[in-house]
Amino acid sequence: MTLQIDQITPGLGAEIRGVNLAQPLLPDQIEQIKQAFLDHMVLVFRDQDLSREQHKSFARQFGEVHIHPSKRGGMSRPDPNIDVEIFLIDTKPDAKLTNGEAWHSDVSCEVIPPAASLLYVTKVPENGGGDTLFANMYAAYDELSEPLKLLLSDKTAFHDGEVDLRNYGVKLRKDQTYPSASHPMIIAHPQTGRPLLFVNSSFTSHIEGLPKWESDMILNGLYQFIANNPRIQCRVKWTPGTLTMWDNRCLQHQAVRDYAGFSRYGERVSILDGHAPTAANGS
Repeated sequence: MTLQIDQITPGLGAEIRGVNLAQPLLPDQIEQIKQAFLDHMVLVFRDQDLSREQHKSFARQFGEVHIHPSKRGGMSRPDPNIDVEIFLIDTKPDAKLTNGEAWHSDVSCEVIPPAASLLYVTKVPENGGGDTLFANMYAAYDELSEPLKLLLSDKTAFHDGEVDLRNYGVKLRKDQTYPSASHPMIIAHPQTGRPLLFVNSSFTSHIEGLPKWESDMILNGLYQFIANNPRIQCRVKWTPGTLTMWDNRCLQHQAVRDYAGFSRYGERVSILDGHAPTAANGS
């Protein structure tokens, strides 16, 4: 069965129709989805009715389920009543903050960050808000000048999970730990081999080997370039029963908080491909 694939923008995102993710998929359907994922990087499946196990079963077609560091031993004690494979996006009407308000790549502070995330939203704000923006880091890299590409080609950046925690007012206790890792600033996608920019404002603390003022100048410029560049972005509007999966290796995303006073609920499963970010050859 050939799936219907409708592009969201010319360079990023597609809506996939004609598939029920609650049912076992045919091998040909899985291959079509995997190819569409590499081609479009953001895939939107609407009108789905999924249990948690069906959600996770679909995710496992693409890799091993990633356990968020907040659910691992460094942050909390094991709780048999919590499904550690599910990351809740549960924003109450009176919430002051919500997940993902800043541009980011999910948990890039991990030595091996998630390859993809699959968010299933069942409640959207009554005011129609709560969209998610995505930005294409292949395209971000392509738009950099050749001198800047050369400057960044051999640089590494430090990704620190505590930077993100501080955005939410969380400070680690002495008995708690959270991941951190150094990654090349220009990496190669493990499947396509294409070079892309791999820094983000939520987790990247500094460029290694540079004075702080130089690091801040370069990183802040890159962050502004990404946030203010609609050419490399697409916007997904959620409806109840929508599952969206995105390639965490070559994208950043931002959850738009334009629904203060309303609630939003979703459950995310992330997967691993076993590949740590590696420098792009000749980048």
